[in-house]
Amino acid sequence: MGLPDTDTIVTYPAGDLRAEGRVLVASPHGDHLAVITDRTSIHPVDAAWPDQPADAGVLRAGAREYAIRDAVVAATDGDDLHIGSVPVRPGTEGWSFLVAHLLDADAEVGEGDEVELEADAATRRALSIGHTACHAASLALNRALADRWSKAAREDALGSPDFDGIAIASSRIEPSGSVDRYRLNKSLRRAGFDAAGLADGLDRLAASVDSTLAEWIADDAKVRIERVGEDLTDRRTWVCELPHASARIPCGGTHVASLGELGTVGVSFAVEDDGGTPVLVMTTRAGASA
Repeated sequence: MGLPDTDTIVTYPAGDLRAEGRVLVASPHGDHLAVITDRTSIHPVDAAWPDQPADAGVLRAGAREYAIRDAVVAATDGDDLHIGSVPVRPGTEGWSFLVAHLLDADAEVGEGDEVELEADAATRRALSIGHTACHAASLALNRALADRWSKAAREDALGSPDFDGIAIASSRIEPSGSVDRYRLNKSLRRAGFDAAGLADGLDRLAASVDSTLAEWIADDAKVRIERVGEDLTDRRTWVCELPHASARIPCGGTHVASLGELGTVGVSFAVEDDGGTPVLVMTTRAGASA
């Protein structure tokens, strides 16, 4: 059949759990069988920014059902197939970007098979809650830290200096929560951010962020994903209709439909040392885990 020459069509941005597809590639990959279909509802982990884990789920081929052990982004230039570790940026001309579903090595799935893919609803919802809470908390954090900037800085979607976008080192989405790490390094200070005394006021910072989140959640701000197409690499944007503004953040993950679905959201902060550079760690918990 040869390697695909178009991106995988993905339906999870619309909230779909199920999709029907045709197997384009079924190839051994380490201890697994990597199965690539023309269409999928399974959210993969992206090696370029691996914040949200892959969906749990199953692949059905006829009467057979196989657990999806992982789902990762793959890419091909028509000659070689790279699974999990992609050597070029998404959207690079001449490359196709794909979702590889990793099954047990003995799975009886072959090229040309018509299959059904289904994401686990509970896992998807927990990660979607975590991702939506993460974005909302980042905007609330930017607002809480706005008076620490002495110079004009790039603004976030709500007009606050974008501390999250400027200082973020890593973000990890977890079920009903997230952990975000921000480097308080020299370049941040040169940009005009004053970190003096920050470590001594972490409880006050958390209270400020929590208060803003409670306001937005009480308003039940609506959330949606806007996309320009159905391909894996097509641009997607998280949009949240907050009380006085529409927040927009580029995002390839999954989300719930409103902030009201998060329930109670709480954040906590710590300052850690990373080789001599202080790192602000924000842990966000939603619902019963808050």
